[in-house]
Amino acid sequence: MKPGEGRVAQVWAIAERVARDFGLDVFDVQLRRESAGWLLRIVIDRPPSATGENGNATGESVTLDDCQRVSTDVNVVLDVEFDFEHPYTLEVSSPGLDRPLRHLGDCRRFRGRLARFVMSEAVDGQQFICGRIAGVEPGDEEPQDSRGRVVVNVGRRVHRIPWALVTKARLEVEL
Repeated sequence: MKPGEGRVAQVWAIAERVARDFGLDVFDVQLRRESAGWLLRIVIDRPPSATGENGNATGESVTLDDCQRVSTDVNVVLDVEFDFEHPYTLEVSSPGLDRPLRHLGDCRRFRGRLARFVMSEAVDGQQFICGRIAGVEPGDEEPQDSRGRVVVNVGRRVHRIPWALVTKARLEVEL
């Protein structure tokens, strides 16, 4: 375990309790030293909700009010339960429009959206593919399962990318 990992786990547990009260999930927690001092970053997300007719998630995005409410409540709990010997700045944010796709469950959730995938080995002669997520194929019983494939449409071409080869994936911002 790296230094600080125990503290990150402690903050994650606190943030989860608070976020759950607002119907939100914790996407990530980071504690890092920056030039201005220590930064404690909590990234919150709205869990997937009901899907629309086309199968796409219809849930809302995280709002500024969501971030403010979670920040206020987490700050109160951290003052009581979090012991850190250095002053730190608390930042609560959303994953953003160009959010990372961490597993096949995310690909399933964002079906129909434009995404960029970087692979450790070439797929269809390419190590990087940008296109619309068409779906997820077998092996996707568990959200973290790496045996499935994400299906991506690029124009008229269809690419089936084994998730085990994906080193980086994120949504693209569409204007």
